[in-house]
Amino acid sequence: MNANTLITFYQGKGSDAAGRMIEEIWAWDHHKLEWTHDYIQWLFPLKEKSRFNPDAPVLNAGSIYHFRQYLQQQVLRSFKLMLSCYGLRPVEKSGASVQIVKGNNFKDRSLFWISEGNHNYLRISRILQSLVLVGLAEHARAFFDCLRKIYQEEKEEIGEETLSYWKAATIRKPNKIKQLFDEHFQNALTTS
Repeated sequence: MNANTLITFYQGKGSDAAGRMIEEIWAWDHHKLEWTHDYIQWLFPLKEKSRFNPDAPVLNAGSIYHFRQYLQQQVLRSFKLMLSCYGLRPVEKSGASVQIVKGNNFKDRSLFWISEGNHNYLRISRILQSLVLVGLAEHARAFFDCLRKIYQEEKEEIGEETLSYWKAATIRKPNKIKQLFDEHFQNALTTS
């Protein structure tokens, strides 16, 4: 799949590899978001091919430009959807800045994603990285600030390594992120 497929998907004019339109995914409930694993790469694309979903397109310079110029509101809708899934919500502050805070349902929603080695930690890394790529670095930093506060309460469950992934994703050091993921997968293979 190429980057044009991704742009038409985000414009609501084309489907993902499974035939789903973005409006359909935006309408999913938390359960479907949690247990479906091949959509996150479409909502939050990266420049690197996904190991988990090789059918997902990747960003290139042209598509990054297009996202930054024309599709940021759609990406923010995807971001708000995932925040809701995690029991979080954005709060617009004065001066067009944003803050991410716990929502009223955080305690219930956190049961689905705050646990040692949870797959949502990788999703969150992807979300942070994608936000930076498409020109929403302020939102990525706000999300990371919220995650860092949650980490202070849940150090045992989240772990320092996960926090370092998230931090690397927000400062967009691709080599550091790739190194961390490679180490993670190598460790997973040797302990399996």
